[in-house]
Amino acid sequence: MEWLNYHHLLYFYVVAREGTIAKAGEVLRLAQPTISGQIRALEESFGEKLFVRTGRHLELTETGRIAYRYAEEIFTLGKELQDTLKGRPSGRPMRLLVGISDVVPKLIAHRLLEPALRSQPRVSVVVTEGKTDRLLADLSASALDLVIADSPITPGSRVRAFNHLLGECGLSFFARKDVAARLTGPFPKNLEGQPLLLPTDSTVMRRGLDRWLESHGVRPLIVAELADSALMNLFGERGEGVFPGPSAMEKELREHYDVEVVGRAPELRERFYAITVERRIKNPAVQAISDAARDQVFRE
Repeated sequence: MEWLNYHHLLYFYVVAREGTIAKAGEVLRLAQPTISGQIRALEESFGEKLFVRTGRHLELTETGRIAYRYAEEIFTLGKELQDTLKGRPSGRPMRLLVGISDVVPKLIAHRLLEPALRSQPRVSVVVTEGKTDRLLADLSASALDLVIADSPITPGSRVRAFNHLLGECGLSFFARKDVAARLTGPFPKNLEGQPLLLPTDSTVMRRGLDRWLESHGVRPLIVAELADSALMNLFGERGEGVFPGPSAMEKELREHYDVEVVGRAPELRERFYAITVERRIKNPAVQAISDAARDQVFRE
């Protein structure tokens, strides 16, 4: 029977948390060669490298990230055990590890996660933003509980996961009041030659927008292409041009950025998915996200 050496795991955990062996040595009050040797022994027992060196710092490998997540749980539970036996309240909430695709609008992401923040029992939400492919790899490696994306995982994907449609909505177009005042005639023809802010061409929304503009014979002046929706909204707030956003977020966008709606395209659908390794949602916090998305966020 194989046994995990928890001393080795503790040294690994502290090095990963501190970023260097030197800093870990100060915390553990151990010599650097001692810590290095213990980590090598742990890597040999796993048969995988846990760190790669980047300059003066150590970065976790994919295996290292998985090991770190488990180590954090193990040592947090150990501290909780001590607190419980000594009559001290631990108050540690359950953790929900969420990956948000970087193309999902920030306002949508917040609205979707809000129910988890208010669920009972308490949940601590840990959010990572990144490219969808990378987040799905972390999901398959158990480094995430949930990925929220604007497109489903495809049947041919190497990652075994399941799509749960949270909801969908049309697109609205927004502009600062002085920019909106320059638009004359019916929408969307009034966008002809006008400054327009768009997402980058790698996104689902952009591909749909390009087809939609072409079908209406509209050729706006594309002044900026932005991968970050919050940055696109900020550009729009500063009067750089008209910009699209989810119709489900009209109220929030108008209030937060002091812009007005200049037109709507309900036929342009934005869809949002919760992707999990479970065919059926079992986590109560994820279920709260799904229920609120259906009943509150994407009601049309």
